[in-house]
Formats: sequence, C-alpha cells, structure tokens
Amino acid sequence: MVIAMPGNARTILLVLLASFFWGANFVLGGYVLTDLPPLWAAALRFLLGAILMFAYCLLQQEPLLPLVRAHAHRYVLLGVTGIVGFNLFFFFGLQFTSANNAALIMATNPLLTTLLAAALLREQLSVRHLAALPLALLGVAVVVTQGHGAGTRGLSQGDLLMLGADACWALYNVMSRRYMPAQGSALANTTWVMAAGALVLTAVAIASGEPLRGLGASAGGALAAMVVGGTVLAYLFWTTGIARLGAARAAIFLNLVPVAAMAVGALLGHRPTLVQIEGGLLVLGAVSLTLLPQRRLARAAS
Repeated sequence: MVIAMPGNARTILLVLLASFFWGANFVLGGYVLTDLPPLWAAALRFLLGAILMFAYCLLQQEPLLPLVRAHAHRYVLLGVTGIVGFNLFFFFGLQFTSANNAALIMATNPLLTTLLAAALLREQLSVRHLAALPLALLGVAVVVTQGHGAGTRGLSQGDLLMLGADACWALYNVMSRRYMPAQGSALANTTWVMAAGALVLTAVAIASGEPLRGLGASAGGALAAMVVGGTVLAYLFWTTGIARLGAARAAIFLNLVPVAAMAVGALLGHRPTLVQIEGGLLVLGAVSLTLLPQRRLARAAS
C-alpha cells in the first residue's frame, strides 16, 4: 500500500508497528501464561520494560530527573490509566468472558477514543474518518467472530470488565494528548509513564499473594519479545503517534491489532480462514481510507 502523505509517513509507520507488536502480544501472552499467573505476567512485562527504557535513556543522556520533579503527577495519572487500569480490567475480564468477546469489545476502542477526543479535546473529525470507523469495526467483528456475529446474550461480568479496559485505553489515548509533558522527549516521557505503571502493577501482584515461578525457555523467550517489542517499542511508537496524529486519528490503527495477531498466528502454523482474510481486508480498507489525501478522494468520488 502506497501512503501519499510524505509529512506523516514516518509517524504512520511507527503507529503501524505499535499495532503489530500489540497484536503479536496476544500470541506471545499464551506462552508466558503457561508459567506465570496473569498479574505477575503484566507486572514483569512493564517492570522489565521500564528498566530497559531507563537504560536507553541513560545512553541517550535524557534529562530524566528534572522531568519527574516537574511532572510526577502527570506520569502517575497516565501510568495508572493506560497501564495499570487497562491491564487489571483486561486480565480479570478474561477470567469471565471469551477471548472473542474480549477482542470484539476492545475493537470499539477507536470509536470510543474518537468520541472522547471530540468531547474533551475538541478534535475536528473529517467525514472520511467517521466513515472509516464503522467499516473498521465491521472488519474486526468479522475477524473475531468468524463471520457468525457477536451473539445475542447479555453482557457478563467479564464483558463489563472488558468495557472498563476499553474505557481506560481510550481515556489514556486522549489524556496522553493533553497531559503528556511537552518539555521532555517521547522517550523520556514514556519511560516515566511506564515506570509509574510498573511500580503499581508490581505492588498489586505482590499484594495478590500469587507465587512468582521460574520461566521455561518458551515462556522466557515470549516474555522477552513482549518486553522489547510489545512494551518498549510499542508504547514509545504509540506515544509518538498520539502526539503527532491526534488521539482520534491514531486510534483507528488499533483495528489492525487483531489482524496482526492473526498474521503472527499464521506464521506459527495457524492459517487464517477465508472469513478472517475478508475481515482483515475490511480493516485495511478502513485504515487506507483515513490515509488517502483529500484530492484523491475527490477524484474517486467524481
């Protein structure tokens, strides 16, 4: 796909990579959870990620201390919302609902982010962005439900918890735009947000009384991949995308997460079905719609 947006091409690539890494996490997480309970999996993921981020900041000679002295309250607010809140709702929700239901609920995040961005940030949305949202949501629904629909039963306790995770992530997207300090780099700011979330998650894991067991080779390798790709790089790329594209526009790329999970699963021997391919094409079409320049859209309409 050719992206005719020279000024934003690099930012769009970063957001695409973040979505891919997060999609891969769904596959990698299964390996990690064979050896670790969910709370410790989440805590170790962000604790190790924060350590790597601090090490890289030192290599880059980032001025970390002045930032945390001036903006500690902002980092705690963003860390609790986007890392702690999301992960706690997510992992507890998965105990009471199916993975398909959870994925379908989380697929509403771009729409929720768009509504929050319009209400809280007064972001202006074009007609094509509004048109892309239901198309992308339809594509994700096809992927996660195998084309059979979401069912007619009411929301379970797990569904409600997943709605909480959905709300936390949407709120984090919007709050990052407003409260992420402008003085520091994306690297330094993301490091402090991750550190704040990691400390709270670790405290929650310790308080839960869950034992911390050793990791086998498979689980250890999967955790390492989640830490480097699905945590450090993904959060850094996503924070940069939010700052440059805006919360509502960046959120549309979250629809690529289940498609990325499907692709990674295919590489591991789980080939996608025809229905999954059709849903993925709908998602890619929706994302492409938001990237087409206005002049090209006008020619296509005429």
